[in-house]
Amino acid sequence: MMKIAEKLEPSEKRKISIERAEELKGYTIPFLQYKKKEIEKISLRTEKANQNKNQILKILGGSQKDWEDWHWQLRHKITNVSLLRELLHLSEKEMEEIEEVGKHYRWAISPYYLSLIDSTNKEDPIKKISIPSILELDERGEKDPMHEEYTNPAGSITRRYPNRLIINATNACANYCRHCQRRRRIGEFDQATPLSCIQDSIEYIRNHEEITDVLITGGDPLTLEDKVLENIIKQVREIKHVDIIRIGTRTLVTMPQRITKELVSMLKKYKPIYLNTHFNHPYELTEESIQACNLLVDNGICLGNQMVLLKGINNDKFTVRLLNELLLKTRVRPYYIFHAKQVIGTHHFQPTIEEGLEIMKYLRGNTSGLSIPTYIINAPGGKGKIPLLPEYIKKKSDGTYLLTTWEGKEIEYIE
Repeated sequence: MMKIAEKLEPSEKRKISIERAEELKGYTIPFLQYKKKEIEKISLRTEKANQNKNQILKILGGSQKDWEDWHWQLRHKITNVSLLRELLHLSEKEMEEIEEVGKHYRWAISPYYLSLIDSTNKEDPIKKISIPSILELDERGEKDPMHEEYTNPAGSITRRYPNRLIINATNACANYCRHCQRRRRIGEFDQATPLSCIQDSIEYIRNHEEITDVLITGGDPLTLEDKVLENIIKQVREIKHVDIIRIGTRTLVTMPQRITKELVSMLKKYKPIYLNTHFNHPYELTEESIQACNLLVDNGICLGNQMVLLKGINNDKFTVRLLNELLLKTRVRPYYIFHAKQVIGTHHFQPTIEEGLEIMKYLRGNTSGLSIPTYIINAPGGKGKIPLLPEYIKKKSDGTYLLTTWEGKEIEYIE
């Protein structure tokens, strides 16, 4: 084809180029139609969220200043069904089911995240992520499918890899997501990891020079006060063999008020800091969350996103593409798509691996490589992350491969 094309006149080459461009344009039309509708929905949801906020503030007796205070948001997490009913349009059946689930699994939602729910939509993704469902009483799955309790050599550490580990700094979150992989740790009340346990964790890192990468997570470490969090970060940064410090947090999504100038000024002192957050749906990217992202990035904090593929929430190629492109526009790099773990009480969120592979196949070629994360399944028993990819390559013989393009066309490649 190439040799033939070289003999063509420039006008003929241009004609071929235009025809190909039109073919490529055809691929984009369904997504652009979807995107236009979703952007309109996001605009309407923003208006509704502001109305919800005013109602919530009235019921909770708060002010706009209170709303912007992350301490107020934490103190006023909704944990009571009666109060929830005042704030959402719940039926008697829904109330009974939430109370029943609450006997088995703790739940809580920040006023801010509650305001994002469209209570008129039974399939609202924000509601599904945050409000208990009777489906949680399905007992399929395990409490600890990652066997974190067996990968804890000291303190509050989880270690599954040669050069990196996790420090679990607290069990608290601004919002207890219904798909949480660590619901076993939520307990009956919020509790920071005891200082002695944190010190044991840091001492372990000091004594193991192969550890070069430390992730501080929980729960959500940004529910801790700045001084408490800084005490951990400072000590880890002082360990010479630690190159990378990461923070895992969902507060940018569920309580963006937490990203204060004071917090950012503290984090800047210990660069490089990599902060991985957890947006699951485009509806979570609000003006407030985008502002929080901007404040971090403008001050040199690198942001990545770890989405969980959730049935009925985001197991759709257009939803994932829109989310990732909006994240990239916000300077948040899509990092991982996690296949939902088989945690007890979360079976209804389980997609199929085939769905995930189809989404990855669609993303490749239809969006920028910058907005294509790695699709990951966590091996049961804490054996680590396994990347999943559609099949693009088959070896026919020595030095000869059959490759599949992003359009599904097969080509032969000879080394």
